[in-house]
Amino acid sequence: MKKILLLIFATLLNIFGISAQKPNTEWFEDARFGMFIHFGPYSVLGAGEWNMDTWPITKSEYAPLQQIFNPQAFDPAAWVKTAKDGGMKYIVVTSRHHDGFSMWDTKQSEWKITNTPYGKDILKQLADECKKQDIKLGFYYSLLDWNRDDYQWTTGRTGHKAGRDSTKINWDSYISFMKTQLTELLINYGDVAIIWFDGHWDQTEEDNRTSYATKADWHYDEIYGLIHTLQPNCLVANNHHLPPIKGEDYQVFERDVPGTNESGLSGQEISRLPLETCNTMNKSWGWYITDDDWKSPAEIIRLLVKTAATGANLLMNVGPMPNGVIPPECVTRLKTVGQWLEKYGQSIYATKQGVVTPQSWGVSTQKGNTVYIHILDVNTKELNIKIPNIKSAKFLNLPDKLVWKKDKKSGNVHFALPEKLDEINTVIECKI
Repeated sequence: MKKILLLIFATLLNIFGISAQKPNTEWFEDARFGMFIHFGPYSVLGAGEWNMDTWPITKSEYAPLQQIFNPQAFDPAAWVKTAKDGGMKYIVVTSRHHDGFSMWDTKQSEWKITNTPYGKDILKQLADECKKQDIKLGFYYSLLDWNRDDYQWTTGRTGHKAGRDSTKINWDSYISFMKTQLTELLINYGDVAIIWFDGHWDQTEEDNRTSYATKADWHYDEIYGLIHTLQPNCLVANNHHLPPIKGEDYQVFERDVPGTNESGLSGQEISRLPLETCNTMNKSWGWYITDDDWKSPAEIIRLLVKTAATGANLLMNVGPMPNGVIPPECVTRLKTVGQWLEKYGQSIYATKQGVVTPQSWGVSTQKGNTVYIHILDVNTKELNIKIPNIKSAKFLNLPDKLVWKKDKKSGNVHFALPEKLDEINTVIECKI
C-alpha cells in the first residue's frame, strides 16, 4: 500500500507541476572518482555489451542467456571493497542495459535476474552492501530497448535486426513501463544517489552534439520530476552527448576529459553544471574476453588528474566476468591507484579547476587557498607560470627542496625542477 500511495503522490505532483527541491551536488563535486559497473547476460558472451545489435542477435536467439547467466561467485562486499580500495567514492551499476534485461526483481517484466538460475536480486544485495560500507550507489538505466516490441525501434538507429513486431510499437506503453520501473528502483533500494540515463542518442541524427530534436518524446519532464519527487537528493544524469536538458543535475562526457573530443563523442558545449567523464580500464564496458589492453595504474592516475583539473569527476568502468567476479586486472590496478590517492588525494578530492589552465607539461587543481601543480611530463625542466598571490610552494611527493621565484613585473613564478621527477605525477603544493 505504501508503494502505491508513493506512486500516486508522485503522479499528482507531476500533474499539478509541483517541482521538487534541487538536489545538493556538493558530495558529488567532492568525490572526483567513482566506479562504473557494466554487468548483465551479455557478460556470458565475453564480447562486450553491444553484441545483440552488432553481431546481430535476435531477441529469440538472445533469450536463452537467461537460462545460462548464473553469477554464483558474485560478492557485493568484494565489489564495494574494490571501489573503496581504489579511492572511489560512489558506484554506478547497470540496472538495465540496451538488451532490456533487468538486474533486479522488477514486477514489470519476466526478462530479469530473478528468473535466471542465479535467482537473486543483485541490485538489492549491492544496495545493502553500499549502505553497510558507506558508499553512494547510483543506477545506470537504458532509455532504449532492443528486446521490447513497444519500444519505438523503427525510428531508432540501433536494434533493427532484433526480430521485433513493428505493429506492436506503443510509445505510451513504453514510457509507462520505464516510469514504473524507475519507481521500483527509487522506493525499494534505499537512498539512490544517481539515476544515470543512456540511449537518448538512439532517436537522434548521428554525430548530433547541438540539437535537442529527437524522433521520440522521452517525457523527460515527467521522468525527471518523478525521480526528484520520490528521492529529492537523487541526481539525474543523461549520456545524450548534448548540453544538459532541464532537470539534469550534472553533465556527462563519454570517454573524454571535458573540453577534448578524442573519442568523437564529446563535442558538446560545456555547461556550468557539475561534470563527469566516464571511461574504461581497457577498451570495453562489458567483459570482453580478448581485450587485454588495460590502462596502467599510472595512466589511470594521470587521467583522473586531468579530469579533476577540469572540475570534473572520473567514472571508471569495470566489467565483471560472467561468474560475477571483477577481473583481477581491474582489482590490482585500482588498489595501486587507491594507494596513490591515500597519500596525495588532497590534490584531487574536493578540488576545482586550478588557476593554471591545462598545458603540455600538465595541469592544476585548487582547494581553497591551495593550488596543486601536477607535472605529468617527466621531461619538464622548469616552469614559468602565473600563480596570483603565491606565498609558499613545496613538493608534495618529492624529497627535494623546491626552488622558486616570483617575477614582480610579470607576475610569473619560476620553478626550477630537479633532474628526476616522479614518473606518474610530480605535485607542487602552493599556498596563495
